[in-house]
Amino acid sequence: MDVLNIFGYVGAFIIGISLGLIGGGGSILAVPVLAYLFAINEKVATAYSLFIVGASALIGGIKQHFKGYVDWRTALVFGLPAIVGVTIVRHYVVPALPDVIFSIGNFNFTRRMAMFGLFAALMIPAAFSMLKNKETIVVTGQVTYNYPLILLEGLIVGSITGLIGAGGGFLIIPALVILANVEMKVAVATSLIIIAFKSLMGFFLGDALTMAINWNFLMLFTLLSFIGIFFGSFLSNFIDGNKLKKGFGYFIFVMAFFIFYMEFFTPKI
Repeated sequence: MDVLNIFGYVGAFIIGISLGLIGGGGSILAVPVLAYLFAINEKVATAYSLFIVGASALIGGIKQHFKGYVDWRTALVFGLPAIVGVTIVRHYVVPALPDVIFSIGNFNFTRRMAMFGLFAALMIPAAFSMLKNKETIVVTGQVTYNYPLILLEGLIVGSITGLIGAGGGFLIIPALVILANVEMKVAVATSLIIIAFKSLMGFFLGDALTMAINWNFLMLFTLLSFIGIFFGSFLSNFIDGNKLKKGFGYFIFVMAFFIFYMEFFTPKI
């Protein structure tokens, strides 16, 4: 085991700590940790990230369920089209993407550039969502569904999740509030269930059927994240997670630009 691998396993633990402390966002670091510290290619890194994200969100979602905050009907209405989107992308689209999508002169735009470039681009609004103060959105308390828009939003979010291997909570939560009139705390809790099921279903119905999975590595990485979650939850009794959230948002900004630099401005061997 080399030094980068050791840092990678430490990164898995830190991902869990951040999830336990601030309730989200940490899983967005799974892809860069897998890609740059374990040198895993883009297909496998995004696949493993789906499993890690889904399993971590499931733990958080179950905790929120016992607090009575999960709206299961909303999770089903929004989650089903998201599951369809992520499964189609992971089972059919990602395996069909060529190594080089197009070339201009000596420049080759690769599948890795497309997937990691989109991932880095979406890290920026995710960081903004962590930096801004929570806005108060007035809802009537009566949950209603704009089914056509929910179907479209679910398919889009599911497809994005399939391409980049991240949960997309920063897209799901405002969609639940705006399109279903769900209260914010319920939207946050319900989004965890949606993220869990669409990520895990995308992994098992897509990647697990189309590629060889290193289960020993994946379970060890996920276990370290779980331990980090419980440790972070313990630390949250003494540390204000909201104060850390902005700092973590800035860190995600840095990571986004790091990924852009690594993929587009460093020479490829």
